[in-house]
Amino acid sequence: MTAHRREGSWFTASGWRARRRRCYEILERDAAHDRTAHRVEVGLIVLIVLNVIVAVLETVPSLFLRDYVAFLAFERLSLLVFAGEYALRIWVAPENPRYRGYSPLQARLRYARTAVAIVDLIAWLPFVVSALFGVNLVTLAIFRLLRFIKLVRYSPGMQSLLEVLHRESQSLMACFWLLSAAVLIAASAMYVAEGHVQPEQLGSIPAAMWWAMATVTTVGYGDVYPLTVPGRIIASLTMVTGIVMIALPVGIIATSFVDVIKRRDFVITWGMVARVPLFADLDAAGIGEIHKMLSAHTAQPGEVIARRGEVARSMYFIASGEVELDFDDGVHLLGEGQFFGEMALLHSARRAANARARTRCMLLMLEADALADVIRRHPEIGRRIRAQAKDEEGPHAVKRSADIADDELATPPAQGT
Repeated sequence: MTAHRREGSWFTASGWRARRRRCYEILERDAAHDRTAHRVEVGLIVLIVLNVIVAVLETVPSLFLRDYVAFLAFERLSLLVFAGEYALRIWVAPENPRYRGYSPLQARLRYARTAVAIVDLIAWLPFVVSALFGVNLVTLAIFRLLRFIKLVRYSPGMQSLLEVLHRESQSLMACFWLLSAAVLIAASAMYVAEGHVQPEQLGSIPAAMWWAMATVTTVGYGDVYPLTVPGRIIASLTMVTGIVMIALPVGIIATSFVDVIKRRDFVITWGMVARVPLFADLDAAGIGEIHKMLSAHTAQPGEVIARRGEVARSMYFIASGEVELDFDDGVHLLGEGQFFGEMALLHSARRAANARARTRCMLLMLEADALADVIRRHPEIGRRIRAQAKDEEGPHAVKRSADIADDELATPPAQGT
């Protein structure tokens, strides 16, 4: 009877909602350590890359004729996967926090109008239309190459770059207008200086604009070049102006990109510091002071980060990678976003376990001396930290002679080796 109820509940509204939520978590990688989501993401990335490779190879006539059946079968399989992915993303759109407060239909319509959804649609819809109307798939190769854009969804770096372009759109538009003005002025000046000497190439301003564009963006194409002294002076000034015009947008994008990356890393590390129970009672100013004291360390696979029994004077935040804590009774595995050695900041504790990098790790280290310096400059931060450490109802169920508190071990220990 219980099994029957469970099976029936799967088809209720709450059951469908649970399915939709789980599907959203998988497609949008909502949880950092979701293995199913990771496998789906890797599978889609591989499929996209293979599609781009196949689209390029199909333009080779001999290869296309020889392997036409294989190419066609792969294309149909890809269409099914991309169409299914698009349909599922539309279905789970109401679970997206940005559409909270909208009805399911409104959420789906809003998602369908986003850039990523349009790219997902282009990934398969043109080929369905071509199959219905008998258009050769090779003529749609450009749409297949557009599938490469789908990789932006899985690349934080590309997402940051798009954010930069959106944020600096006004500055970049100003650079575009300056470039257009430079081209127009250079073309007009060259028309006056060389129009009577080279009437075919520079006999009008529109004709001279080809030379101006090629010279402003590079050093000229070589098919048109000045013959007179005034023309050469104008060409020299145009080339120098071109260097400045190209450097402007590059500098704007580079500076803003670094800004975005720093802000993203700041948010991530701020969140890690705020999750440490020892700092739970600190306000934004206190966490900011702690954040300034962090130093980075890259640990290679197998590297020993800390040894059991030695005096601990620092704690570690795991920005990326995995760390093994080898205790007497077993091994604990810590991953991205976790920390260890918290109690070492307040007490001259000894390391409770050997800490070893399981994979290549980026660690953020907070030294006890650095924290002591913060406490000296801001006594109120010290009072809050000590009050939190003495809280009998807190999660620190561990002897003060050790540097690892129970709350630092979020996963159960594996069997000892």
